[in-house]
Amino acid sequence: MNPSPASRHGLDTLGFPTDATLHWNLTTAPLVEFAVARGEGLLSKDGAFVVETGTHTGRSAQDKFIVSDAVTGPAIWWGKTNKAITPEQFAAVRADFAAAVAVKPALFVQDLYGGSQPEHRVNVRVITEFAWHSLFIRTLLVRPEVSALADFLPEFTIVDLPSFRADPARHGCRGETIIAVDFEGKTILIGGTRYAGEMKKSVFSILNYLLPPQGIMPMHCSANIGADGRTAVFFGLSGTGKTTLSADASRTLIGDDEHGWSDEAVFNFEGGCYAKAIRLSAEAEPEIYATTKRFGTVLENVVIDPVSREIDLDSAALAENSRASYPIDFIPNASADNLGPVPANVIMLTADAFGILPPIARLTPSQAMYHFLSGYTARVAGTEIGVTEPDATFSTCFGAPFMPRHPSVYGNLLKERIAKGGVDCWLVNTGWTGGGAGTGGTGSRMPIRVTRALLNAALDGSLNDAEFRTDPNFGFEVPVSVPGVEPRILNPRETWADKAAYDAKAKALVAMFVDNFAQFEDHVDAGVRESAPKAA
Repeated sequence: MNPSPASRHGLDTLGFPTDATLHWNLTTAPLVEFAVARGEGLLSKDGAFVVETGTHTGRSAQDKFIVSDAVTGPAIWWGKTNKAITPEQFAAVRADFAAAVAVKPALFVQDLYGGSQPEHRVNVRVITEFAWHSLFIRTLLVRPEVSALADFLPEFTIVDLPSFRADPARHGCRGETIIAVDFEGKTILIGGTRYAGEMKKSVFSILNYLLPPQGIMPMHCSANIGADGRTAVFFGLSGTGKTTLSADASRTLIGDDEHGWSDEAVFNFEGGCYAKAIRLSAEAEPEIYATTKRFGTVLENVVIDPVSREIDLDSAALAENSRASYPIDFIPNASADNLGPVPANVIMLTADAFGILPPIARLTPSQAMYHFLSGYTARVAGTEIGVTEPDATFSTCFGAPFMPRHPSVYGNLLKERIAKGGVDCWLVNTGWTGGGAGTGGTGSRMPIRVTRALLNAALDGSLNDAEFRTDPNFGFEVPVSVPGVEPRILNPRETWADKAAYDAKAKALVAMFVDNFAQFEDHVDAGVRESAPKAA
């Protein structure tokens, strides 16, 4: 018996007729039962469902293609991130997906919302061949009331078939894996990968395409609310502390990854969280760690003993990018409705492995747009294969792979909303101080107590009362002294024993910023261009 109703708008109305047994809108327990029975993974001794995703342990960014037609052609930021296929190529992919769907013995269907604010959400139907994929996406997106499911009319359809094998000659792709996106046809087809995050990020891409023309700012960020009712959003790439710093027991979590900024609210796009699981600590991240021991959590590429069913969060034998997905209400201090007031503070996190940026800096709206478009952090040895020395990474809007429109569209929205709302904006360096990382580096990681003290002062408003100096290289304002923080650490040059080495490295980092921003100069106003760093 199906415990949740099927929509009256069936798969045939979407052009995917099938003789498969359709499992509609199953809840957690039956989905886990199906996944176990079908051998899709193992239950850990504490109840989490553990799966391996095989070759693909992360997103296949180079295998994503967007249909270029009369409408999307001028609207999409084409290039390295957004690659085009023709309508004819997509039609071939769709026909082959439809043929595959038609002969599947069983499929799982979820009708869900992308977006927690009703006025700005999108109805999404997700069709999967794996039960655990259905569980994953049901966990990650916003779940409608059961009473709404019978009349659920999807606006977008996602079909996820890991067993599908793409044909480069026929489909215009580069191999057997494909993520084909048709914004006008409102269909996304995912084939040849078992990594569940492709579905989640596909919905993010949909909202990143739909919301800007409505004046809504889509954001790759975490968000929380203080006891004073003031919202903070945290932008940051992987490894900068976005999830850790936003999962603060003293603040209410809105969400950990994807949000919209409307005139009325910051709203989570999702109903769940998708945290990195590698080396999670019960001491450092107790709320997130606890979710790995709960029924309803899905653990991807976490090592599990097949006999004892003990999990090993410290092992990267399967992937460095091991993941835990769980409902947001598994976090004790989560917002009940995934909503909060418009932001009072915007935090941009960077892990500067060169040891040049100060631990915190105050940004003007133009400077905020500059650093938002830059999306700077640095990778260090051990985080990725082949990285042996600090390596600058610029991911525009702190999420380039998910931004279909030109970055200036999102940057201008952010600048306008910061200026309109009188929002305080801060750049926080969680990286290195006293020198750089890597071979021969003399630096050490920024103490977490320093980051938290500065962040707390920024969020409660007291930091605005501090004395500030102007950084000679980047032009932003840096506090001179903050209670509880050693003044020396606020001036990174003073933490280096070799001041000449600091100056040389600062000059090199400034040049990296300038070179990267050249691609945006023609799309921003003079105020943003003047926010570029200049070597002292």
